[in-house]
Amino acid sequence: MEIIRAIILGIIQGLTEFLPVSSSGHLEITKCIFPSDVLAKESMLMTVVLHFATAISTIIVFRKDIVEIFTGLIQFQNNDSFWFSVKIILSMIPAVFVGLFFESEIEALFGGQLILVGSMLLITALLLFLADKAKHAEKKVSIKDAILIGISQAIAILPGISRSGATISTAVLLGIDKEKSARFSFLMVVPLIFGKMAKDIFSGKISYESSSFLPLTIGFVFAFITGIIACKWMIKLVKNSQLKYFAYYCFAVGILVILLFAYNQFPCQH
Repeated sequence: MEIIRAIILGIIQGLTEFLPVSSSGHLEITKCIFPSDVLAKESMLMTVVLHFATAISTIIVFRKDIVEIFTGLIQFQNNDSFWFSVKIILSMIPAVFVGLFFESEIEALFGGQLILVGSMLLITALLLFLADKAKHAEKKVSIKDAILIGISQAIAILPGISRSGATISTAVLLGIDKEKSARFSFLMVVPLIFGKMAKDIFSGKISYESSSFLPLTIGFVFAFITGIIACKWMIKLVKNSQLKYFAYYCFAVGILVILLFAYNQFPCQH
């Protein structure tokens, strides 16, 4: 059963990290549907592995952009590459601040808080619907825009708020080109993923047993493959103004989760 759980969690992470439906929210729902003592003990390590897989997926898909960012920082010249790198760094500040100073409060939100997850999914649905209806624009990301998008990313730490959905929607509503919005959204999260992974690894809270190697490996592979597919797919969806379908999905799942939890229908409630 642990192999099946690893496959399910890998696919969910790979898809929901990029598709605007909240990876954290879906992982919370999945863990509540498939409660397991083993999974609970290894959940932090599994989370790190799955996020590492999707971070690698992002690096592969956006390898040219990432080279441009590093080149801009190294050359330190007053050009588009340098300022794009600066904007990426600025966009990370709000999430880093929240992660550093509100860690215990954030952790309290990840423990079967499915009413919160359902409610936040409804907010994600609203953001996606508004972004989908936004008029086409070709504006580039400014310094102010980068900070505002970064604030959206910080808010998206809440389970049920889609990080990609919140950041892309914010960018689109600010009048930024849809394809540029998706590109900026995916690139701005990579350093944060690696930072969070390093923090978790050195925290001493991660438990590992040799029997976990196979589930972790399988979870990584499925998250990596589905991550590449979802990342490329998401760029096309944003460009073609098809976010409304994810808005409908988030709305339906949010309502369903709230109703099932209210009527004590989740295995983790028993």
